[in-house]
Amino acid sequence: MSKIRIGIVGYGNLGRGTELAIRQNEDTELAAVFTRRDPSALKILTRGVPVYSVEDIAQHKEDIDVLILCGGSATDLPVQGPKLAELFNTIDSFDTHAKIPQYFAAVDEAAKKGGNVSIISVGWDPGMFSIQRLYGSCILPQGKDYTFWGKGVSQGHSDAIRRVEGVKDGKQYTIPVESSVEAVRNGEDPELSTRQKHTRECFVVAEEGADKAKIEAEIKNMPNYFADYDTTVHFISQEELDRDHSGIPHGGFVIRSGRTGEEGETSQIVEYSLKLGSNPEFTSSILVAYARAAYRLSKEGAKGARTVFDIAPAYLSALSGDEIRAKML
Repeated sequence: MSKIRIGIVGYGNLGRGTELAIRQNEDTELAAVFTRRDPSALKILTRGVPVYSVEDIAQHKEDIDVLILCGGSATDLPVQGPKLAELFNTIDSFDTHAKIPQYFAAVDEAAKKGGNVSIISVGWDPGMFSIQRLYGSCILPQGKDYTFWGKGVSQGHSDAIRRVEGVKDGKQYTIPVESSVEAVRNGEDPELSTRQKHTRECFVVAEEGADKAKIEAEIKNMPNYFADYDTTVHFISQEELDRDHSGIPHGGFVIRSGRTGEEGETSQIVEYSLKLGSNPEFTSSILVAYARAAYRLSKEGAKGARTVFDIAPAYLSALSGDEIRAKML
């Protein structure tokens, strides 16, 4: 049985995690890595796999079954997503929630034009958490959704602060407000503003001579990322960042608090949680599972963009339908 040939675009934390995830799935193989860096200088883990310039990616259309895009949501994916969806079946982890409708429309148009399948916003949020929110609202229509992230490093938000002028490096932590979490778990059904649910903490290495006050103001007022939160910015050295903030843990939980019964007298609470030792390695594992789904859908003749809501769970599994029913149903 031939393996699904996967290409990776971008070889940062997410790209490296995707390479590791491919190794754990016997029906997939890494076909190529595409980078904006000098390909000859990039050393990957898998021997014998070529590294190409992303500028030459169109030349390798016949060598790739599914392309996994591992760039950032701030500036990379809005350009790469539609462009590459016209050439390849693609998976990405676009995570700017407020812009997903526009991004979906752009990728959908390009994928249909090229006759490809593109599954966008794949990960744990958006992604796995999105599915839990949908399930919760379907099962408990009289209720409220609550999503809490962290404490952990957000790759998208960290990428966003690193792109601020004058920032050399940085990490961002998302932290749930404990009093709000407890109120939800107690079935109090509180009305919570964005600011009441989370705080954000940034650790920034500024370039020499950079205006730190300007950097802090730009971070705190960044729409879709920090403007709606109580955000603290710490300026530290590169040595401190490397020593104290080298890991990429994350996690969080989705809670559906609902009511059933004749008078709505029965409280029902559903909670789905994640405790992640490595955010990019877990996200990459989800990307590879959805690459399998994109490959199968493409073989069935599907075209256009999809989200996690549109993918049946069986499409994610390497097991056959008979095996899934016997082992998991």
